Amino acid sequence: LTDISEFAKFYPKLFERVNVKKLSVPFMISSESMSSEHWITIAEHAKEMLNDSEIRGVIITHGSDTLHYTASALSFFLRDLKKPVVLTFSQRSSDRASSDASFNLDCAVTFALSDCAEVVIVGHATENDDYCFALRGAKVRKMHTSRRDTFKPINCSPIAKVWPSKIEFLDKYNARNSGLTKLDSSFDNKVALFHFYPGQDPSILDYYLVQGYKGLVIAMSGLGHVAVGNVPYSWESALKRVIKNGMVVCAAPQTIYGRLNSKVYSNGRMLEELGIIFLEDMLPETAFVKLGFVLGHKNWKGLVREKMLENFAGEFNILLNE
Repeated sequence: LTDISEFAKFYPKLFERVNVKKLSVPFMISSESMSSEHWITIAEHAKEMLNDSEIRGVIITHGSDTLHYTASALSFFLRDLKKPVVLTFSQRSSDRASSDASFNLDCAVTFALSDCAEVVIVGHATENDDYCFALRGAKVRKMHTSRRDTFKPINCSPIAKVWPSKIEFLDKYNARNSGLTKLDSSFDNKVALFHFYPGQDPSILDYYLVQGYKGLVIAMSGLGHVAVGNVPYSWESALKRVIKNGMVVCAAPQTIYGRLNSKVYSNGRMLEELGIIFLEDMLPETAFVKLGFVLGHKNWKGLVREKMLENFAGEFNILLNE
């Protein structure tokens, strides 16, 4: 699709509800082939539209496979957001009877006209065409390969239930406001994400160090553990070495649900003493994107721990009475 009139042929009912002011197609690529450069390009196009006084909200259509990475990136890149930014998708193509494309898009339009100035993913809440959920961009994950309700809120509630004709808000949100949205898309690609597994050779850390990586997110077991101490395949000396050489190492929960706690077991306490940054209940994918974002800001050198634990976009829940 290259212009609005062509787009209108595919979704004529949409134009009965809204006036589509601008259509931008910065690239056509499978979502698994995207990189941070693509996230930045999307953010640039979104910022331009958001700062157009005639546009009430922005809708971004995107492949579902890595949509939660892009949603996280936009949550960090678009600062002082004043209007809704809605990412939507289809698990099943428009030529199939079971396609979710039209319903998701209809609900995305409803949300884009709402009072909620947040980056969200909008898509089926159930397998049926009942309603959609609006899910916070930094707290959402694809949880099924093919179901229409593949995206789920992690460690939080949906922001809203969304129908093609109405919205029911379920959680607090930042309200629409006047003013301009700023773009802050600094990003360092020398970051990596991987899962720890039993018996894993800790020399993987040295590989990333030799390759010049500046930060790692390790999806750790349980409350935030890897093998340390006097055991086979202990990670203790390798972690000491890479951290001493300036690498930032963060822990995220591979369980997805729940939060890390370094205080419960001796292994966790040892890892924290080594300098591991425990990222509470932040999703591993979100943590990966955030680490690249934080390390991309050269003026934040010396503040990486503080910035990784700063809540930029609702990426983690703050425990009270800590």
